[in-house]
Amino acid sequence: MEKPGLPAADDPGPSHVAIIMDGNGRWAQERGLPRTEGHRRGVDAVRRSVQAAMELGLTHLTLFSFSSENWSRPKSEIRDLFGLMRMFVRRDLADLHKHGVKIKMIGSREGLESDVLKMIDDAVSLTKDNEGLILTIAFNYGGRDEIARAAKRIAQQVEQGTLKPEEVTQETVSANLDTAGIPDPDLLIRTSGELRLSNFLLWQLAYAEFVFVDTYWPDFNRDTLESAIAEYHQRSRRFGGVTARSTA
Repeated sequence: MEKPGLPAADDPGPSHVAIIMDGNGRWAQERGLPRTEGHRRGVDAVRRSVQAAMELGLTHLTLFSFSSENWSRPKSEIRDLFGLMRMFVRRDLADLHKHGVKIKMIGSREGLESDVLKMIDDAVSLTKDNEGLILTIAFNYGGRDEIARAAKRIAQQVEQGTLKPEEVTQETVSANLDTAGIPDPDLLIRTSGELRLSNFLLWQLAYAEFVFVDTYWPDFNRDTLESAIAEYHQRSRRFGGVTARSTA
């Protein structure tokens, strides 16, 4: 029997790709443009990536949209980012729904304005019965915060007597994360040449393959995604075991 959250060792995959969308600001700076233009072009890249994911047969696509650490950015930039999110939902939600995309949101609701929360809830509710690509948006998200909130929920269950301490397992933790019910990513892609996770899906990426590309996010397209998937296919995923090609 497969472990929860882990794909079969012989799975051709990837079925779930997660992406850290990075480099909007540098893309704009190198072109003498305001950072807002980089973020706007980044939204175009989101559209291309969702379309490519559907065409390539992915079942899950998870995008790191707004980090809980991003609140430290200038207020004007945060305002612009939220404005672009509102615009994306207004312009693209109907089309996503038409194509059977199911939207999920992960992250903290703390600090978000009521209209943003309503927009999120409406998008999730509208698409909840769709059976196509599952598009998960990590918004106001931080991996450590997610794990801490999961630990708090588990502690409350223990305090209430519905769970015994000795019954807490890895599966218990997974079931209390924001991503409960979503399989762990097979492949993580980070754009812009940076080589770090930036507090993204710290629990869920334990067995994922990492591909770092120099491409800035506004230039990300189907070719970039296909190249990352091709590199994934060159990897030997052992999940702590061995394969016929390796005894390491």
